Amino acid sequence: MSGTPIMAKATAVWLCDNTTMTFKQIADFCGLHELEVQGIADGDVAQGVKGFDPIANKQLTQDEIDKAEADPSHKLKLLYNPASAGEEKRRGPRYTPLSKRQDRPASIYWLVKFHPELSDGQVSKLVGTTKPTIQAIRERTHWNINNIEPIDPVALGLCKQSELDAAVQKANAKKAEEGGVMTDDERRKLVSTEQSLGADPDEPKIPAGMAGLETFTLSDAPEPEEDTSVPDADTFFNLPDDDGSDDED
Repeated sequence: MSGTPIMAKATAVWLCDNTTMTFKQIADFCGLHELEVQGIADGDVAQGVKGFDPIANKQLTQDEIDKAEADPSHKLKLLYNPASAGEEKRRGPRYTPLSKRQDRPASIYWLVKFHPELSDGQVSKLVGTTKPTIQAIRERTHWNINNIEPIDPVALGLCKQSELDAAVQKANAKKAEEGGVMTDDERRKLVSTEQSLGADPDEPKIPAGMAGLETFTLSDAPEPEEDTSVPDADTFFNLPDDDGSDDED
């Protein structure tokens, strides 16, 4: 079977410590550079890494190792191990370079703020962190919370946009299956932008509860004009005619 063994570097450490194979043989088998294997043997690389026995873990046989030790040109053949199937897919938290580890709190803050539907496990896999750290940022109890600004983990290079989109869609789909009430933004995330833009333009946009109001119009009849004329003095003092009947004798 072609491919590299699981825990390749730890396997290389074991082979350097327990066999007399050449650096090239070990490098070819473990998918490493020959100089890197030499660094492992010299103690300059993989310091503190515990060796991973490929025989006990059914990746090599002792006969195969004996052949390689006897013939420097012999290439080791990896045994099929069901546990290694799909090993190319990342398992558990992603390794984050030291130079970017200071950016993780910012990316966690961004994820819990703008994608609260993501579980702690999903956030952990996206940016390579621990659940206690995520919980501390969610609850704003992180020691440096006042200095953390949310930054998109994709922009920081901590994960790919496709990975983030897949995690968000999975979280929203799970929420929908569980009968949770989704917001409009969450519901829009369940379809792609192309699907959303390609929606039927004839689809009614008015809520069902307001059906019938779309036909409501105001009358086109003109309003009566207001009388702005100024009345004359007699209108204010409309006294009866003086016929002398009320005069005293």
